[in-house]
Amino acid sequence: MANEHPLSGDSIALNRRYLDSLVVEGRIIGARHPDARLNLFGHEFDTPITTGALSHLKPGMDAFARGAAEAGAACFVGMGGCDELKAVLATGAKVIKIVKPYADPDEILARIACAEENGAIAVGMDVEHAVNVRDDADSFVAGYQMKLPTLEELRGYVASTKLPFIVKGALSVRDALTCQDIGCAGVILSHHNALMRWAVPPVKLLPDIRRAVGDEFVLVADGGIQDGFDAFKALALGATAVSVGRPLMQPLEQEGPAGMAETLRAMTGELKAMMVRTGSPDLAHIDPSVIHCLNA
Repeated sequence: MANEHPLSGDSIALNRRYLDSLVVEGRIIGARHPDARLNLFGHEFDTPITTGALSHLKPGMDAFARGAAEAGAACFVGMGGCDELKAVLATGAKVIKIVKPYADPDEILARIACAEENGAIAVGMDVEHAVNVRDDADSFVAGYQMKLPTLEELRGYVASTKLPFIVKGALSVRDALTCQDIGCAGVILSHHNALMRWAVPPVKLLPDIRRAVGDEFVLVADGGIQDGFDAFKALALGATAVSVGRPLMQPLEQEGPAGMAETLRAMTGELKAMMVRTGSPDLAHIDPSVIHCLNA
């Protein structure tokens, strides 16, 4: 329609517009080549660029995990049963299992237990996937009924495991603080690939959330990160790590785990180039003041 808003509430487009409005100040005099390693939940990774919590990939989730392991990246995985998770963990990848908000609490607890018993480094819940574009009473994903957990139910899931627990779908200071209060180790800032319309770009919220939760709480920026340059902007503004999904899918399908690993390494190389140019010796010393917004 002629009078329709050009973005039509497309959160992916809104996110891209915001990321492209951010520009970076150079501080290369006296800089040195940086260290981009990340310690996440007590495990060291070669890069702060993680996989997105994907599911049902054609080459197999074990191939996806091998690509992450080869690149030295943390591997988030989404839906899939315990047998699939065991195969993923058998690759040697360091895996964070994200569980859907199933209506059946026993389903949730069983999947959390499977992750803990088989060597995942953390577990979490994709809370945002309990609500679709419309608020349908009966929301189903892959044949499973979903339910938005109450705060007390979510607190119980966090307490049910010894693993660090991370909530995917927090998109405000309020939600991040609530997750911190109930014992979560961190949150993934996400609008679930535009499932939430008109969502604030996650990177835009990072500075306020980081100030609210402090330095130790894990913040993973999700949604629209396309390359190492986007990753740098998110990290500079307060992210602990960034997750990438769509850019990994084609390399994985066409070239297998090696292609996916090379994509992650290339993105990390772009990130490190930006770190050099901004005088950032490591992830802990990226100065947020290097980021400027053209629209400010």
